[in-house]
Amino acid sequence: MEFKMDELLTITFTLFAVVDILGSIPLLISLKEKMGGIRSLQATAVSGGLMILFLFAGRPFLKILGLDVRSFAVGGSIVIFLLGLEMVLGHEIFKGDANAKSGTVVPIAFPIIAGSGTLTTIMSLKANYDELYILAGILINLVIVYITLKSLAHIKRALGDSGLLAVRKFFGVILLAIAVKIFSSNIYSFGK
Repeated sequence: MEFKMDELLTITFTLFAVVDILGSIPLLISLKEKMGGIRSLQATAVSGGLMILFLFAGRPFLKILGLDVRSFAVGGSIVIFLLGLEMVLGHEIFKGDANAKSGTVVPIAFPIIAGSGTLTTIMSLKANYDELYILAGILINLVIVYITLKSLAHIKRALGDSGLLAVRKFFGVILLAIAVKIFSSNIYSFGK
């Protein structure tokens, strides 16, 4: 199997946009202050475990429900599209849980880092890409998540409020384009 850098980059950027760790920085900073700190390694490990579990056990789980990866990809592409729309327009479509008392695992590892959008995206990517590339994309993103969690204060100072907003909108547009691509490459299976 030849190495396809373009696929790895597409997967990595797709997951980066969906995880939206940079867009979550304001929320993470406020949670860090409320909880008296974030266990960066624990949050990264738990969210990574959820993503990898869903990557390998997601298909059998769908089979139990009587679904295939293509139909899940079409449904997932709609969720990804809505996430992208939310990021670009700045209107909240998905409501988050405001209870931050549970700590590092909930709500940081799940649902902020490995939320339903991320898990849906991983399953949607499986319809178009090899599992090895998706796993590599997950691991790259976990490194980014860990570094981000460790340096929240530095990132906030460097980007500023307007910088964070610009990054969020940029990745929102990328998500919209990726959602359209996943939708269009899987919708044809319903006509058969």
